[in-house]
Amino acid sequence: MGFDGLVVVSDPYLQRRFTQADLRALQAQYAALRDASPRGRLRMRDLPAAISSLRGTATVAAKGDAEKENSAPEPGPGPGLTDEEWASVLKAVSRADERPHQDASFELFLRVYAEMQLRLKGAGSGGAGGKKAGGGIARSSSSSSAAFLTAATTTLLHTISESEKASYVGHINAYLAEDPFLKTALPIDPATDHIFHVTKDGVLLCKLINLAVPGTIDERAINTKRVLNLWEKNENHTLCLNSAKAIGCTVVNIGTQDLAEGRPHLVLGLISQIIKIQLLADVNLKSTPQLVELVEDSKEMEELMSLSPEKILLRWMNFQLKKGGFQRTVSNFSSDIKDSEAYACLLDVLAPECSAKPSAMSVKDLLHRARLVLEHADRMGCKRYLTPKDIVDGLPNLNLAFVAHIFQKRNGLSKQMKQVSFVDGLSDDAQVSREERSFRLWINSLGISTYINNVFEDLRNGWVLLEVIDKIAPGSVNWKMANRPPIKLPFKKVENCNQVLKIGKELKFSLVNIAGNDIVQGNKKLILAFLWQLMRYNILQLLKNLRFHSNGKEITDNDILAWANKKVKDSGKHHSRMESFKDRSLSSGTFFLDLLSAVEPRVVNWSLVTKGEKDEEKQMNASYIISVARKLGCSIFLLPEDILEVNQKMMLTLTASIMYWYLKRPASHSFDSENGSSCETSSTTTSDDSASESSFDDKCS
Repeated sequence: MGFDGLVVVSDPYLQRRFTQADLRALQAQYAALRDASPRGRLRMRDLPAAISSLRGTATVAAKGDAEKENSAPEPGPGPGLTDEEWASVLKAVSRADERPHQDASFELFLRVYAEMQLRLKGAGSGGAGGKKAGGGIARSSSSSSAAFLTAATTTLLHTISESEKASYVGHINAYLAEDPFLKTALPIDPATDHIFHVTKDGVLLCKLINLAVPGTIDERAINTKRVLNLWEKNENHTLCLNSAKAIGCTVVNIGTQDLAEGRPHLVLGLISQIIKIQLLADVNLKSTPQLVELVEDSKEMEELMSLSPEKILLRWMNFQLKKGGFQRTVSNFSSDIKDSEAYACLLDVLAPECSAKPSAMSVKDLLHRARLVLEHADRMGCKRYLTPKDIVDGLPNLNLAFVAHIFQKRNGLSKQMKQVSFVDGLSDDAQVSREERSFRLWINSLGISTYINNVFEDLRNGWVLLEVIDKIAPGSVNWKMANRPPIKLPFKKVENCNQVLKIGKELKFSLVNIAGNDIVQGNKKLILAFLWQLMRYNILQLLKNLRFHSNGKEITDNDILAWANKKVKDSGKHHSRMESFKDRSLSSGTFFLDLLSAVEPRVVNWSLVTKGEKDEEKQMNASYIISVARKLGCSIFLLPEDILEVNQKMMLTLTASIMYWYLKRPASHSFDSENGSSCETSSTTTSDDSASESSFDDKCS
């Protein structure tokens, strides 16, 4: 499965942690160690000594660790751990069926290597290193800002949290109970694994995405027959994954086959992300401008705008706790709330009329106190999302969901927003806001280590832009000259941004009248212009790396335009044509529907297509186009408004995405029914990986 030279590992954590270049290098080292071992056997108990013997090779860092490309060769990491620490590493990563005397698989080798790196990284930073949940490997602290989206509900053992499963099933039962199609399947029994069977046709997951962000999927594109064939299920799963990515979920390591098989840890992980996006939808200044009450000046406002919803929720919680005279600061949704004291104070501040005797604070038993807190929340009308034991155990995902729902129900903020001058900057131009969203989701889809919440704030130190450039143009960043966050000195940020622009010029971007300080100052117009050139470069490189065009011939916008017109004409639609990517006739949507039908005749249901003459008809067509393209396998981040207004940039990306899907698919199949997600416009593909792709039939262009 996959392309020639692609190293596939079954564990999603390992697939995320290491790049393909890393995996190939480690696979070669693993093979060499095994061959050098007595009788060609590399056993689990031999791994510490074997890994310690790896000299003269640079340590393979976690994916996204920017220094890995430029670090000089150094001794292997073995001597950095004591015998006791190595024993702890083996204990942490070994599975129940693995014994010290058994042969060590490549994945076990990777797990040990990854855990060893976390221990060394933790020791080097003076921290606790790789803290684990349930014996698994934790993610790097560098991605903590995205924890609310990427926090795993699984460990390397692929176990799942029964509490989380019960909570998410309860959420689905409550919010989707009235859906006409799902009525026969709901309610789902949380005590069983039925949820993983109900999701196998993809319909429930698509409905859940629309619940989280209404209008993401045009439900006319969902296959909702009672009995679906494999192709129809695959289309639903492909639509689901591309739509989940479009609302901000991390789906790099989930494929359509995983959903079709109902793999519990992956399905629950996806459901968890979707539900969190729904619950945190209002935790931002745009949706809840009253959050301005949390800040005193423009500097604090900038800080608030750059925070993730999780961090904003913590800040809001501490703001309310301060009103109640609470002495501690809550910094997480785990250990800091285990004793329920913060919850008791928060609910007393927000809903004193719902309190009862005895008060939670007067009870010493933690479980009893947690129970009283949840009863208080019930009287407020809040859904629980967790049990008293979940609070005492400090389950972060469920506590986050609980606090988010409290915020939705009653945030305690003034309905009269503070009239201060720095609030004026909150109202963005609609097109600027849409472009910011598109670029933000595209950046997050690249799989870099930093999660972006706002491009205008999060890109100002230059580091994320360097990460993006390194992803789409590997080797172009001089990491020795880069300044890693946190960066306090402004000139260090300018240095990063100057390198960004220097590389941009090398990539032949148009950078007239833009300086590094413009990015540091958050100049929206210039940041959007630069991001557009990055996205366009990425798309054109992906197309170039497919071996269809004369040994890597450069692809131009005109090539994409000509290809689209030719495909539509060859399909028999001689009168359907676009003159340019700003052709006003594109607003009707008919050309893109013709193009989608030309590349895959069965994907468009023409009985659902309107003439595209009235505004309402155009809106319906635009919504349908986006969902059909995602259903086909295209990863796109535009909105229906971009089609209606004929946003030239988004028209190019849409056309190029369809072209990329068509050229990348196996030539012998009209539709890849088992691996639809591999046909997507995955921005995570690097030129290094593309170089190893199998060649396809040149004639399919």
